[in-house]
Amino acid sequence: MSLFRLDASIRVEGSQSRAIADIVEQEWRHYHPDAVVVRRDIGVNPIPANAWGTAALAGFVPQENRTQEQHEAMALAGRLTDELLDTDALLIASPLYNFGVSQHLKAWIDMVIADPRMGPGAAPLLTGKPAVLVTVRGGNYRAGTPREGWDHSIGWIRRVLVDVWQVDLKVVETDFTGVGVNPALDDFKEMAGKLRLESEEQARTHGRYLGEVALASEVA
Repeated sequence: MSLFRLDASIRVEGSQSRAIADIVEQEWRHYHPDAVVVRRDIGVNPIPANAWGTAALAGFVPQENRTQEQHEAMALAGRLTDELLDTDALLIASPLYNFGVSQHLKAWIDMVIADPRMGPGAAPLLTGKPAVLVTVRGGNYRAGTPREGWDHSIGWIRRVLVDVWQVDLKVVETDFTGVGVNPALDDFKEMAGKLRLESEEQARTHGRYLGEVALASEVA
C-alpha cells in the first residue's frame, strides 16, 4: 500500500497548502501506518523548463533517432508516470498563483502527458484511483464573493484529473490564507478562522476517504 504526494508550493516554511495536505496524509496514515509515501516536491525541485518541449517533440521522432536530451526527457516523463501508476492513492497540494494553476504543476502534468502511456488516445490507466487535491487561495473566491470566477486553476485541474485521467477526486479548498499576511485582509480575520476550521475538517474527511478506499482495495 502506498501514497503518492505532490507538493507545488514555492514555500516550505509557512506553506498553507503543505499544512492542509499534512492533515490529509495523517488521516491516511491511520489506516496505513507502515505504508510507503512517494514524495515529489515540484515547488522546491521543479521540472526543468525545457523538459516538456523536448519530450513533446521527441514523441514524433523514432526512438533510435532521438538525441540524448530527448532520451533523458522521455525517461523523466516515464518516471513521473510510474510514480502515479505504482501507488494506490494520490495527494496533490497546489496553491492558486496569480489566479491560475501553478507553473510547477502545469509543467508536471505536461510531462506526464508526454509519456505515451498517458498521451492522447491512450487508454486511461488511473481510472477510479482515489485522489485528493488540496488548494489554498490568499483571498476568497467562493460563490457570491467579488472574485467569484477568478480562480482559473481548479476547473483546469479537474479537467485533467477527472475527465482525462479519470481518478476519483475529492477537493479541499481553503480561502483567505492571506489574512494575517496582507493587511488589506485584516477585517476578515474571523471569517478566515471559520473557513480554515471547515477546510481542516474537510481534509480529515478526505484523508479518511483515501485510507478507507485504499484499504478496501487491498482487502479485495
